[in-house]
Amino acid sequence: MLTYNTYLAIDELLDLQRPRSEPEEHDEMLFIVIHQTYELWFKQLRHELDFLAERLNDDDLPRAFHTLKRILKIMKTLVSQVDILETMTPLEFGSFRDRLENASGFQSYQFRVIEFLLGHKRPEPMEHQPPNSYGRQLLEEAYRTPSLWRVFLGVLQRAGYRLPDTLFGQPVTEPNGTDPSVQNALIRVYQRDHQLSELCELLVDLDEGLQEWRYRHVKMVQRTIGAKMGSGGSSGAEYLMKTLFRPVFPDLWDIRNRIEQP
Repeated sequence: MLTYNTYLAIDELLDLQRPRSEPEEHDEMLFIVIHQTYELWFKQLRHELDFLAERLNDDDLPRAFHTLKRILKIMKTLVSQVDILETMTPLEFGSFRDRLENASGFQSYQFRVIEFLLGHKRPEPMEHQPPNSYGRQLLEEAYRTPSLWRVFLGVLQRAGYRLPDTLFGQPVTEPNGTDPSVQNALIRVYQRDHQLSELCELLVDLDEGLQEWRYRHVKMVQRTIGAKMGSGGSSGAEYLMKTLFRPVFPDLWDIRNRIEQP
């Protein structure tokens, strides 16, 4: 008989938290639970982003709006979880940090998949995953998948906004960049099309949410380990600082000072 426990595999789920410190340090459990929870939310974000791309490709804007709003709620949840992690003092983290050995959040392939799906594509993250591993396969698939930005440009084109054919002829592995013709089309969208301009603003919200999560992550690392080298050999907060304030949809930000009443 199906029960709550068997449907959600609760027994298996509760067996996945395995602190390595001996004797077990109290705060290691929190560290594991928080990061496993992040990975579950990353899985859901991947699921929602795939569905969002499908809805946009079908010009199903009502469902796309609904899905985007759900994604934004999940992003807010990711940011709020940092508050819980920050209850851990540097001494408490230091009590088990050496047990992490080479493990690092830098190695989270799901987060890199999300970056790829949004359009922040580059080959380096794939090199951190073993060949033929599940993480490598997910990254390679996302790398070859048209980004959410590319899908959105298709929506604009089908809605009658003229965009150069060369935009759609570029390899899907190209990262998002800036393009004057796209920016001109976006300005016309804001001036003439309330529904599509609202979609643009939701994409800005998503971009801002990602940047907010990066910022909170940086401050949490600085608060916990200061300027020390990060686990896994990364440069810690120094590396994370380089990721700040880099939008994934730069055209939507660059037009801000050009939007005027028609």
